[in-house]
Amino acid sequence: MKIHEYQAKQIFAEAGIPVPYGKVATDPTEAVSIAEEINRPVMVKSQVHVGGRGKAGGIKYAENVEAARVLAHSILGMDIKGLTVKKILVTAAEDIISESYVGIILDRVTKRPVIMVSPAGGVDIEEVARKTPEKIFKIAVDPVLGLKNYQARNLAFKLFRDIKQVREATDIIMKLYDVYWKCDASLVEINPLITNTDAKVIALDAKINIDDNGLYRQKNIEAMRDLDSEVPEETEAREADLSFVKLEGNIGCMVNGAGLAMATMDLVKRYGGEPANFLDIGGSSNPDKVVAAMRIILSDPNVRAILINIFGGITRCDDVANGIVAAFKELNPTVPVVVRLTGTNEEAARKILRSIKLPTADTLDNVVKKAIELAGLEN
Repeated sequence: MKIHEYQAKQIFAEAGIPVPYGKVATDPTEAVSIAEEINRPVMVKSQVHVGGRGKAGGIKYAENVEAARVLAHSILGMDIKGLTVKKILVTAAEDIISESYVGIILDRVTKRPVIMVSPAGGVDIEEVARKTPEKIFKIAVDPVLGLKNYQARNLAFKLFRDIKQVREATDIIMKLYDVYWKCDASLVEINPLITNTDAKVIALDAKINIDDNGLYRQKNIEAMRDLDSEVPEETEAREADLSFVKLEGNIGCMVNGAGLAMATMDLVKRYGGEPANFLDIGGSSNPDKVVAAMRIILSDPNVRAILINIFGGITRCDDVANGIVAAFKELNPTVPVVVRLTGTNEEAARKILRSIKLPTADTLDNVVKKAIELAGLEN
């Protein structure tokens, strides 16, 4: 789950990390009131869950209140990468002397949180890694022992020479790690971490992504979810207890099990198609989940065929087949569908599917090839 910059800054401020003063606005009148309260130049920043807001014109500098009014009018309602700007953050502008990067992410190889810093802040860290990897410094933190002060200080020395700024950065890194741990975050990031004309170290931007598996104990953060900034299909899938990620392809995929779903998507690409989604219905045999999954896939106008690949272990193939029949009766799909059902009660499942004359395949390769053929994508 992603949260907005203004929400992340609230969490940072509560943790004692210095951030510029600001408030969120949903209309120009509110923006003007905030700018008047700040009573100095401000930044007007769009709040949408995408990167590249600045390049898209969604982050602007306002010299005075009138400029803030004009920018609020132009940014609110703006489309940035398919998302409409409905909120803006009006925050005090800072005179920037230096820009650095600090981020924490889970490294699945070492199974530890990794803290990364770079004196080259203000740009995408991926760009820094590609062009100047020698400017990135990182450490893996033992999750049992936690981050030690000397480790944070060593990283701070990679960013600053002034000992006062090193101490401030050390404190920020320690508190950032605390935020990462307490919020069940998958990512926390400050880009840029700046020094201003007063030589103070400030988190000018803030980003926090939360591990969905930890949301059950993060009720305050879950309440920050902005459904307007999420892909509608992903919201519907979450409510139906489905794992779904929308992609840009043309073969809709309904599979049980994340590993099998990934293997299915790999084969779709191998045989010349492009998966339209990742969709894992999980281990449940509930036919209602199959209907919900079919509805979500059919909502994508790019889908030219639907591939259903079920390996019945805990999942009963006949229950999935009943779900498919129910989906056909309710949704009446106009795109071709091909099914592979193998495992628990597969013979009963095939009999059920014959009632709606649905084509089936006996192997993973064959079901993928058939889907490509039905979509008219075969070579």
